[in-house]
Amino acid sequence: MSMKRSIFIGMALAFFILGFVSLQRAMPEQKDERMYKAISLYSPYKFEKTIGGLNIINSKTGDKEKPDAASVMHRMDELQKEWGKTHLKVTKEHVIVLGDNKQEITKIAFENPLEKKWVENFYGIKESN
Repeated sequence: MSMKRSIFIGMALAFFILGFVSLQRAMPEQKDERMYKAISLYSPYKFEKTIGGLNIINSKTGDKEKPDAASVMHRMDELQKEWGKTHLKVTKEHVIVLGDNKQEITKIAFENPLEKKWVENFYGIKESN
């Protein structure tokens, strides 16, 4: 009886650990809420709600992507990061949003050093003068 009980506990523990790891992988990256919202206003990528879930639309080209429900948030992060590498510039006090022709659209001021660090880490860009 003891052997059966230990096998049952071991299996339950294994499934719990696998479930927890899967849940952690499915979660999107942590974001600085203020900066992400401010920068996302200028990003061409938006969500479209459908009966089957969420689609990602490029508002400039009209292209639609239909990733599965488990990866839609990760795919949006990937697209935002690609866009950010070419359309964002970090200075000492601001993040500058650039248009397609590299013209300055707006400046968003950092309220604290953590916001600057988050922008640099999330979008993979470094401060330029």
